[in-house]
Amino acid sequence: MALDPKTKTVTQTVGVVVLMGGLAWASVPFYDWFCRVTGFGGATGVSEVASEDVLDQTVKIRFDASKERSMPWEFKPMQRQMELRIGETGLAFYEAYNPTDRVVAGSASYNVTPYEAGGFFTKIDCFCFEQQVLQPGERVQMPVTFYVDPEIVSDREGQYVHTITLSYTFYEIDLPETHAALEQDSKNDKKLN
Repeated sequence: MALDPKTKTVTQTVGVVVLMGGLAWASVPFYDWFCRVTGFGGATGVSEVASEDVLDQTVKIRFDASKERSMPWEFKPMQRQMELRIGETGLAFYEAYNPTDRVVAGSASYNVTPYEAGGFFTKIDCFCFEQQVLQPGERVQMPVTFYVDPEIVSDREGQYVHTITLSYTFYEIDLPETHAALEQDSKNDKKLN
């Protein structure tokens, strides 16, 4: 039984819309995976252990901090630059301060420039791996532990990288359920008093 042309056209249109929606939905996780695997776009690697090889060659690491327009925190690197031997483990700190009178949760996105260095910049531990929650007036120093993979010196483009910039951008997120419940209880207590 053949479909009439109008039904066939509607069926094809609905199929195209569903296919495009599925591709759009899958594109974000696929792109994130692609960037992490290849270092494209400044995505970094992650490791649980330090590099076994440490070279005599050095690289400068610069630290940058910014925040989304609506993020009320103050956020800055505790040092602007350090020089490390390639493969040597580095430890840097960023400071966040919540000047508001409310609990604020934040999450940090990051990238590395030049992009060629992204696949060789490896984090061992980072405050960006989990969300941060600051109480009113709270100030914290948050660590990032990292190294530059010695493979960078034999990479066709990476071998010319002598300075790497690690950038973080903090943005506000919804409070985790436990903190949101405590915040609501606190507001209710204030209303009763």
